[in-house]
Amino acid sequence: MVKIYIGMSADLLHPGHLNIINEARKILEKEGGGEIIVGLLTDKAIASYKRLPYMTFEQRKTVVENVKGISKVVTQETLDYVPNLLKIKPDYVLHGDDWKNGVQAKTRERIIETMKEWGGKVIDIPYTEGISSSKLNKILKEVGTTPEIRGKRLRRLLESKDIVTVCEAHNGLSGLIVENIFVNENGRKREFDAIWISSLTQATAQGKPDIGYLDTTSRMSTLNDILEVTTKPIIYDGDNGGPQEHFIFTVKTLERLGVSAIIIEDKIGLKKNSLFGTDVEQFQDTPEDFALKIHAGKQAQVSDNFMIIARIESLILEQGLDDAIKRAKIYLEAGADGIMIHSRKDTFDEIKEFAKIYNTLPNKKPLVVVPSSYPDVTEKELAENGINIVIYANQLLRSAYPAMVKTAESILANHRCKEASDNYCMKIKDILTLIPYGGQS
Repeated sequence: MVKIYIGMSADLLHPGHLNIINEARKILEKEGGGEIIVGLLTDKAIASYKRLPYMTFEQRKTVVENVKGISKVVTQETLDYVPNLLKIKPDYVLHGDDWKNGVQAKTRERIIETMKEWGGKVIDIPYTEGISSSKLNKILKEVGTTPEIRGKRLRRLLESKDIVTVCEAHNGLSGLIVENIFVNENGRKREFDAIWISSLTQATAQGKPDIGYLDTTSRMSTLNDILEVTTKPIIYDGDNGGPQEHFIFTVKTLERLGVSAIIIEDKIGLKKNSLFGTDVEQFQDTPEDFALKIHAGKQAQVSDNFMIIARIESLILEQGLDDAIKRAKIYLEAGADGIMIHSRKDTFDEIKEFAKIYNTLPNKKPLVVVPSSYPDVTEKELAENGINIVIYANQLLRSAYPAMVKTAESILANHRCKEASDNYCMKIKDILTLIPYGGQS
């Protein structure tokens, strides 16, 4: 009995996939029978080289199992086929010939070498022009998403990635940047996983101080602008959550809109930015009262998808590591879905010390950091120390302001806009066509 192995992600099954399966069936007909085994990549395997799939592993498995000709679906834990091949020892491995280049080229070479051990063969099927998962994903992004699909994605990302990267957006345009920007890194597409809705950058973008001045209605208006033009999961900066009675309604509203999580800090009184630390008067809530707020929020949500993450200010207010760990234990017991630990030190050392102890807790949940004051730390170092989410909380707005100042100064200094237009501005045509459907039929 001939065995044919086909590895695939099958997020969006398309004619290219079916063509490979049909070629496998033709081989079996010539060989007198056998089985077609699909190695279905897990979410984690896919997320290691491109965006998290829209469908969950179980949903994708159900689809593939019901495709005509497929004998068996097995789990493929990594982009590397070799572990499965050594177990199954197939006679053939089939794949589209597009994998001769790009991120999977080295994977293909390893498969060819491995298959030689038992005389197996790799067959490259001509690429089906005009269709691919990447193109279908692009179309899906243009169509948009639903609150239910978006709301679930943060938890899926946490299950699939060593560290989830989040970048702030303060309006629709910055939301589009976080949604679409990417770089190619060693043949792999690297992009942000989620969007942070920061109270600091929202207030600053409106020319207001970061003192909790913006009311919920104003903040929800900006949130809706971002929701309309993005599909990535959103984490909302909830400051201290407000009175418990108000916090309940905030949770209900955010969950209904498809926001994945809210982060609330254990401070009381007039909001003052944490990075001022003890330079200004700030007050920390009692851990018991803050735990009651967390519990009330968890009781208010409808599904298990929404996350309430507790932000601990003990290190900011110089209350010490022991106080921070004590609060983490209390907040986790109250139902917090994660802990954000904040620091205004210029090195990672303080956070690293907290993480070391925190990660020994039996009921630990995802750990979040915002490295605004210690920017030298790398994501690799964060992940190695048990950090699950890193938020780049204000960099887009901080970079936009000096760029606009430079442009304004150039216009004033030169009594015209040519120098500014030539040196600092995108072309008028580019700004007109930046937003899809902008004046185009």
